[in-house]
Amino acid sequence: MSDAWQYQLRIYLPDESVEAARSDPSCSALVPLSRVLRKHAASLKCQFDAFSDYVAEAERHGVDHFPLYAWTKATIEDPVKRAKHLKAFAIHIGERAIYSKEEAEALEVDLQPLIVGGTIERISKHDTNPANNPQPPEEYQRKDATKTA
Repeated sequence: MSDAWQYQLRIYLPDESVEAARSDPSCSALVPLSRVLRKHAASLKCQFDAFSDYVAEAERHGVDHFPLYAWTKATIEDPVKRAKHLKAFAIHIGERAIYSKEEAEALEVDLQPLIVGGTIERISKHDTNPANNPQPPEEYQRKDATKTA
């Protein structure tokens, strides 16, 4: 069944590259990374920015329709977690945030040399298997009220 899972790679950048990657990932300091991304028709999305976008959309459309709103908002407001997520960048292939294992592995192979070169600090691979993904802490889990007729 693991063949059914989709994947996402995330890279973690050195502090001095974070703002450049958020505003202009094609800047000269990130040329080696830009080459790899271009080869795979890929782009970066800062995890902090993705979380902030989710919170903003929830606030525009009603937080009741966004089950991870409270947890995500708490995450971006926590200074330690904010710093962690500012360094993390999800790699999207085309418009897709998740993609096949083969695509993830090919991308990972091309990114590995950038760790040695210092362009990136590390790579992590995530899959869509719920057993491998964090669940909201108890305090942020929704309590569905049972309605009686």
